Amino acid sequence: MAIVPAVKIARRMAAAQILAWYPKFRVAARLDSVDHGIVMRREVRMGNIGPEFDIAEEAHACTVGLVGKEPDPPYERPPLSKEYLAKEKGFERILLRPVATWADKGIDLVLGCEVVTIDPGRGIAVLEDGREVCFEKMIWACGGSPRSLTCEGAQLSGIHAVRTRRDVDAIMADLDAGAGKAVIVGGGYIGLEAASGLRKRGCDAVIVESLPRVLSRVAGEQISTFVEGVHRRNGVDFYLSATLQKLEGKGGRVSAAILGDGRQIDCDLVIVGIGIDPDVAPLKEAGAQVANGVSVDEFCRTSLPNIYAIGDCAQHSNEFAGGAQIRLESVQNANDMAVTAAKHICGKEEPYKATPWFWSNQFDIKLQTVGISTGYDATVLRGRFEDEKFSVIYLKEGRVIALDCINAARDYVQGRKLVEARASVAPERLADVETALKMML
Repeated sequence: MAIVPAVKIARRMAAAQILAWYPKFRVAARLDSVDHGIVMRREVRMGNIGPEFDIAEEAHACTVGLVGKEPDPPYERPPLSKEYLAKEKGFERILLRPVATWADKGIDLVLGCEVVTIDPGRGIAVLEDGREVCFEKMIWACGGSPRSLTCEGAQLSGIHAVRTRRDVDAIMADLDAGAGKAVIVGGGYIGLEAASGLRKRGCDAVIVESLPRVLSRVAGEQISTFVEGVHRRNGVDFYLSATLQKLEGKGGRVSAAILGDGRQIDCDLVIVGIGIDPDVAPLKEAGAQVANGVSVDEFCRTSLPNIYAIGDCAQHSNEFAGGAQIRLESVQNANDMAVTAAKHICGKEEPYKATPWFWSNQFDIKLQTVGISTGYDATVLRGRFEDEKFSVIYLKEGRVIALDCINAARDYVQGRKLVEARASVAPERLADVETALKMML
């Protein structure tokens, strides 16, 4: 999970990628007389639910559709850096729904196309191919675009992001062609998950991180130390507090990374995981209030009439961050915002107050996070590192604000209640593994 306030603190995964129109849809003159609702999607989203289904099921009088920038039908994004890269799951297994389901639900897919201009006053969105879409309500869930390297050599081939199926297919093609060593720029979740997937494929992996420890933007030092150790034991190398000066190539393809201190790391490919920039340009051009993402209220409404925004691109006030304006790059945030927006469109005012959670699979560990640890002033270790089953509990002014749980699903589930209650529990009691967290409320 990435927590991104107005001044960026953290980054992470991708977001729901949906544009929603409701309930009347018209594409130029070709569908001139069609009374047809549509949710339109600019890229694919991740997770198990979405506003397209909520709207279709809540408001049976309308139909819904999606426009997607990517050519593929909607799929889950989290497995891209995990099971898909490791070839543990094929693409069919990460589809959000079977392809036939969209038509069965009365949801149209318009793929391989994106919205470039919005006229909120007239209720018209213009697609990149010139078609115009009329809408009554829009949900903008376009997530973000991965940041690119700007150093010398950034234009060489063999440099990849991990954001779309196409990105990961390109990485896998390099591996199939014999690439044996990867430099990964960025020691956040994307970089670490990519390293895990590459090692499972037999590829050497080196992580270059500018800060002194991995996951420094989203987790405490104990988690960082443990996760780094797991990766080192599985053959991943690290260059911490290191900067990338340039990339060198042979025949137009990357062949080495040169660090700021002159050290050289030979490689066959480079993976870049240094965050995303929210995709909100059409909203900004239309006059929406935009800061670090597009600003939304408790019902996910932007400042533009009839236009909502959800997921990675939506900056909102979050009570788990003390009311700070943040972006959350996580499945949970995308899904729960989708529900809030869809219900509001259908006349149900239920403000967004969802508990933040996130997970990451790396090698044989599962990290589950609940709450937002930003601003913590104390931690409690519950369990032992050597057992590879423990939790780090984050406190602020004596109250539980978040947990990071390693292979400790019970703590994760029960600790959620402590986070939601901002429970005040003695540290020695929190550390007692013989007492279930549910007994501490």
